Amino acid sequence: MANGGPVEHGYPHLETVRAAITALYRRLSYDTIQTFSASVLPADVAFCDTDDLHLGAQRVARELVRHYRLPDARMIVGFREMTHAANVELAAGPEYFVELNDRFRTHRRDIGAALAHEIMHVYLHRLDLAFPGTRENEILTDTATTYLGAGWLLLDAYREDAASSQKLGYLTPEEFGYVLAKRALVFHEDPSVWFTSPQAYEAYTRGMAQARRDEQQPPLTAAGWAGRRRYARDRRHAQDRAGPAHPEVPYSFTPDGHGPLRVSFPCPTCHQRIRVPVKGRVRARCGLCRTVLECDT
Repeated sequence: MANGGPVEHGYPHLETVRAAITALYRRLSYDTIQTFSASVLPADVAFCDTDDLHLGAQRVARELVRHYRLPDARMIVGFREMTHAANVELAAGPEYFVELNDRFRTHRRDIGAALAHEIMHVYLHRLDLAFPGTRENEILTDTATTYLGAGWLLLDAYREDAASSQKLGYLTPEEFGYVLAKRALVFHEDPSVWFTSPQAYEAYTRGMAQARRDEQQPPLTAAGWAGRRRYARDRRHAQDRAGPAHPEVPYSFTPDGHGPLRVSFPCPTCHQRIRVPVKGRVRARCGLCRTVLECDT
């Protein structure tokens, strides 16, 4: 939790975020992810200063448990002084103890954001889905929270001005915006209307631009002129040497025995790699997220 300190910006964890989206599709399946098409609504997790602190926190926790479809999970929410925003004990259940930073006693509007992250830890624990390393696992948790419809709360908790700052979670504001944009493109959702923080809206806008760039990489037909030109040059060289011509390009060429050259590239939706023959216009369908892609190979 950045509380008055510097807030990291940009996309330093982008590859881990993309790997987390792929892992979600692999572990949950396309059909299960589709059941999360509706995000948590502001009215369902609203918390005003006149609400009883503990009863209100329990109410918000129950709503997030319902959203994540954890019917037999009971959250016991308490408050104490700590460095981090929150903590959850991952035991066998059905009761889980969530501790929130004492700061939330007076910053109640962000209790939903903190609980969304901690209860996602419970969800992923029950799925037995984890990344190695604490930091990578926290990035997975932030990504899953956002992609499954509750992470807009975490982005909305980001506020920054010349005198102070606050940010929850391990992703940067732009990375939260990116994952939120990836979700919005899949479910045709506009989460920007829920933001109360102008900085959150700006981060979402930048994240959407980054997500759009995923859809504009060759060999996709939506790629721009410069990308198409470089792709054509790399394709000519690929007959003599397999692999990407430049480390920054997302595609790579591989020979297919005595058959045609093939190109491999990440799906712009779930980032699983797709491999298709190099033979001009091709329509490919991702087997993981079922996205249909128009390609010019």
